[in-house]
Order: sequence, then structure tokens, then C-alpha cells
Amino acid sequence: MSAANRLSSVLAAARNAAPDGPALIFNGEHYSWRWMADRGRALTEALSAAGVPDDAPIGLIPRNRPLFVATLLELLITGRSIVMIYAFQSGEAIARDIEALRLSAVIADRQDWTEEALAAARSVGTAAIRLDPSAPADAGITRIAGAQRCGPGPHRGPFPVAGIEMLTSGTTGTPKRLAMDFDLIFRAMVGESIVLEKPDPGQAVTPGLMIYPFGNISGLYTFLPLAAAGLPTLLLEKFDVDGWLAYVKQYRPARAGLPPAGIQMVLDADIPPEDLSSIEALHSGAARLDPHVQAQFEQRYGIPVLLAYGATEFGGPVSNMTLEDVRAFGPAKFGSVGRAWAGARLRVLDPETLEELPPGAEGLLEVSTPRMGDHWIRTTDLAMIDEDGFLFHRGRADGAISRGGFKILPEVVASALQTHPSVAAAAVVGMADRRLGQVPVAAIELRPGAPIPSTAELSAHARRTLYITHVPTRFVIVDALPRTPSLKISIPGVAALFEQQEETPVRETGQ
Repeated sequence: MSAANRLSSVLAAARNAAPDGPALIFNGEHYSWRWMADRGRALTEALSAAGVPDDAPIGLIPRNRPLFVATLLELLITGRSIVMIYAFQSGEAIARDIEALRLSAVIADRQDWTEEALAAARSVGTAAIRLDPSAPADAGITRIAGAQRCGPGPHRGPFPVAGIEMLTSGTTGTPKRLAMDFDLIFRAMVGESIVLEKPDPGQAVTPGLMIYPFGNISGLYTFLPLAAAGLPTLLLEKFDVDGWLAYVKQYRPARAGLPPAGIQMVLDADIPPEDLSSIEALHSGAARLDPHVQAQFEQRYGIPVLLAYGATEFGGPVSNMTLEDVRAFGPAKFGSVGRAWAGARLRVLDPETLEELPPGAEGLLEVSTPRMGDHWIRTTDLAMIDEDGFLFHRGRADGAISRGGFKILPEVVASALQTHPSVAAAAVVGMADRRLGQVPVAAIELRPGAPIPSTAELSAHARRTLYITHVPTRFVIVDALPRTPSLKISIPGVAALFEQQEETPVRETGQ
């Protein structure tokens, strides 16, 4: 059986096994597997009517909403390749992606089909499929006038091997598009899962909780094992403490998960320990967790935090801490993201010589995982592996900012700001944030005589070319950026500009 057929057959069997059983819970409403299948058929009919070839990759702008889930499931069941387009960016940026990708069809929520995005689709002959729950007559799936059929192209051709393409997180450098074939997805996200066992007949079914976005590999890792097992998913459009806590209080799970930023949010919400008393262990990953935050959480709630390390480039997690390891080693391994998992190999290199370092030494992390082959993948993460094989993530070696799991390269943000007509130079650094770990902030040097842009103007300019997560949260305008004797921008000097003040200034004088 082919890779696509293995994944497709498992998901199709799950969707058809109990048509009237619960598939999704969203905003208090239940959606059955039959509802999912009906929307899936409507999608396939829309793609056929649009003249989209069966082997053409389909663009998908993902949002955590029921119609999107039904769409994703149908594309996987029918073996269609998928190209993820990041949803949390401006309409202009989405339009540029549509133009650059030149796909036969793009599927998006009604809010993402802006005039710019639709114009881009028409310009390259991309069929525009709209997901709109307010249009029940068409199962909420419609072709948009003026882009109802895919044009002559040229369009992007079939993948060499069917799969899903998405942006990497930046663990190995500048984020880039990476395709994961269906065989990798089946093995890594379904075959390695620990949630595939269905409850016995008559036993209450606890839904899985979806807190990560579908455009992120963590979202696929959460949903696909549940779907493959025919288990329901309680879907949050985005993570919030109230929704997470309501799930915990209603279903009393023994295991739960939180993104690192969510752990700080739970602490800030001052949730009573008794509300979380059912939880024996809390899983977390997708970004580095501040050890102080981990210690505060474990001390307040008495719940061990089990950290994991992974990336899109690895096809998912490659190390994880287990409850058994916590019990065996106690506080000696506090802060570790665990030992190598699923056949992965880990090693640490000297950043200068690239020679492998002994246990206990800190350097650049390299990963080899059978999901991706037998080669070594060099990261830009600093790490240490101790004598027992436990991995400790120390941060980034390339100066990248990690904002709640999103990797931001400062030079990319600075380059975008420097396209503003008033900006002569820009420097971006990461600033500590209790909830997200870090956020980007920017110092701006203006052109002589140029009008002074407002914070709102700079933010709007950045949003036109950057993902929303990459837009600086604060700006400071200076007469001259701090520089080293060699006239390079002094990153410590830039960081000091923000340490000296509490509020975003209108203008500050450089030194």
C-alpha cells in the first residue's frame, strides 16, 4: 500500500466508523463525523468544478475552525498534496504568497480572501475556494466569482511524493518551506503516537484538546493521531487560559499540555491548585521554557513539567522527558528536554571547530532522525548533553528571537523596517517577556530631515511585509544607533536603549 493510501485509509476508516459520533467540539457545539464527511464531499466537488487536476498541490490557509478541519481531513483522505500558507499575516503578504506559489487552487476562510488576495489569485489563474459557515446551502464551501476555475497557469506541478509543505520554525536557520511526505506523516504522527488506543465499549470518551495552530507542526501532531483513532477533538481557535481550564475541570485528564507561554499565563491567572489536581504530568514544547517559570509552576501545583524538543525540520519531536525519568532522577535533570526519542541521535559540536564535544560541554546541537534519513541536521540551537544522555536546551546561537515558539531573525525584521522612506537604519533585538519568553523590539535611525513616523505607522509598515508575530512590540527612534569601534551596530547598546525605559518613547537621543 502506498504512503498516501496508508494515511488515507486510516483516516477514512475512522471518519466512516461511527458517522453520528462526535468528531469536533468547538465553542460548545458538537460536529459529527457525518458532518465532516458531507463537507469533505462538497470540497471535492468544488475542486472538480474548478478544473483542478487530481495531482495538483492545493494551497491551504489554516485556521482552527471546524470547516478547515473537515477540509484538511478530506484532502488527506483523497491523497492531495497540501501547501500551507501562513494565516497570521497581512492581506498583502498573503497575496504575495499566492502569487509566488502559483497553485491551481487555494482554500481559505472568508476573512482571508481580502481584495488583495483575490486579485493575486486571479492574476496567476488560481481557483479561489472560500470556507464560509454562514453559507449552509453549499456546505459552507464556495468558489469565488472571478476565480471559480483555475486558469491556464503555469501552475506548480505535482510533488515528487505526495505530502504536506509548511514553513520551518527557524531551528536550522532562516525559515524555509519543507515538504513532509505522507509516509513520514503516517509514521511520525500516527505510528509513533501514544493516543491511538480507543476506550472500551461503554467507557466514557475524553476528547483531545487542540491548542496549537494547524499551520504549525505541533497542530498536526495533536490532531492527526486523534483523527486516526476516531477520537473527538475539542478545538480552541487559539490558546487561552479560560478554554484550557474549562477543559481540565470538565474532563479531569491525567495528562495535559501547555505551550511554554501558556505555563506563564496559568501562573499569572493564579488558578487554584485543586482545579489542576487530576493532572499527573504536564507536557510542553514548541519553544524554550524559562527554568524559573518551570520551577514556579512545579512548586505551586506539584505537577512535573515534561519538556520535549523538536522542529519541523526533524519531522517532529526528537527528545522528550518522561515521568519515569523524573521519578528516577529527581531534580538532577531539572530543565532537561529529555533523552533522544524515536530512533533519533543527538550530538553537540564546538561552534568554531565543529568537532564533537564530550558530555557536559555546551555547543551547537546536531540531530539525526530516521524520519528524515541518516544524515546529521545542524541546528542554530545551543545545547548540552550530559553523561546520561539528557539534552539541555540553552538558547539560540544565531541571535534569533523565540516569541512563544515562533523563531524571528532580527535581520529580517530590520530589513523590512529599512524599506520605510524615513528609516536610514534599524536594529532589532529580543526583549524578555513573561508570557512569550521574548518579543522583538526595534531601534530606528532616521534619514536626515525625514519626517518622524509614529509607532502606529512603523507597525503598519512592518505588517505589510512581515508575519504578525514578527512585528516589533516597541519602537525607539534615535539620532544615531549605537555602534562598535568598527562601526557595526552594537547589539548590547541597542538592548540597553530599551532597558533604560518603561514606555515606548516618541524619540530618544543616541549616544
